[in-house]
Amino acid sequence: MKVNRRTVLAGMGAAALAHGPLRAFALTSAQIGGYELVSVSDGNLVLPRSFFFEGLPQEELAQVLAPFDLPEDQLAPPCNLTLLRNGERVVLFDAGAGPGFMPSAGSLLESLDAAGVTPEAVTDVVFTHGHPDHLWGVLDDFDDLVFPNARYHMGQVEWDYWRDPATVDTIGAARAAFAVGAARRLAAIEDRVAHFSDGDEVLPGIMAQASFGHTPGHMSFLLGSGSDALLIGGDAIGNHHLAFARPGWASGSDQDPERGAETRQRLLDRLADEQIWLMGFHLPQGGLGRVERRGEGYRFVGAAR
Repeated sequence: MKVNRRTVLAGMGAAALAHGPLRAFALTSAQIGGYELVSVSDGNLVLPRSFFFEGLPQEELAQVLAPFDLPEDQLAPPCNLTLLRNGERVVLFDAGAGPGFMPSAGSLLESLDAAGVTPEAVTDVVFTHGHPDHLWGVLDDFDDLVFPNARYHMGQVEWDYWRDPATVDTIGAARAAFAVGAARRLAAIEDRVAHFSDGDEVLPGIMAQASFGHTPGHMSFLLGSGSDALLIGGDAIGNHHLAFARPGWASGSDQDPERGAETRQRLLDRLADEQIWLMGFHLPQGGLGRVERRGEGYRFVGAAR
């Protein structure tokens, strides 16, 4: 798979003009499984270190994290959405954070403009899961659909979880707003949603792969074959440091930490053994790269180094 990384200007389209002057965007692109793949940025999150590392053995943690030169107070993981297009379809994996989640996120429309894609041109939006930085971007400030012509796709387990009225009471106080926000946005797209299960072909050449743990119904997606196979992993492997170096350790970002760790280990084993490309939502360098074994764990090798 040939990977390209280029810098382009966004701001010429109507959507981008609303956000101000021209901005430069780095786009990572590749050809795979009959599609052109483009990594489009939605900005980044800003989260305290404790969100990732609380409750872990601090002495060993410091040794593991030393090579990564992470900030001492807050981390700013990138948000990389995957855009696939061919002659018939323009497929977006997840919808970004939109305007209501976090000031540092929500720049998806500018990135799409840089890639030459209008919101109206998107034919399909496929969700990995229902967390705000993946779902809330389906609606704009006026609660209108951002992608008005799209068909939406979400795993049945994930859909049922976020649509269950009991979720707001069982998810925990720290994530209660996630449940309220998800329910409102899923109600807005209910008439346009197709559901799927593990192993289903969601769209031509795109196979659903259960990767539960980060959320109860988190899904990844496999496309291509052989040396060009790619896994769109969402948040199943949620960072480039601890998730690779110690995949069996609990992650504060996972709703079910034990199951999340099991899923992470299984995916990393397969990605390393079969040399499948990985597209990760919160991984650096546009999110696209390979997995290599290193010591007790693994490392992420970005394609756009």
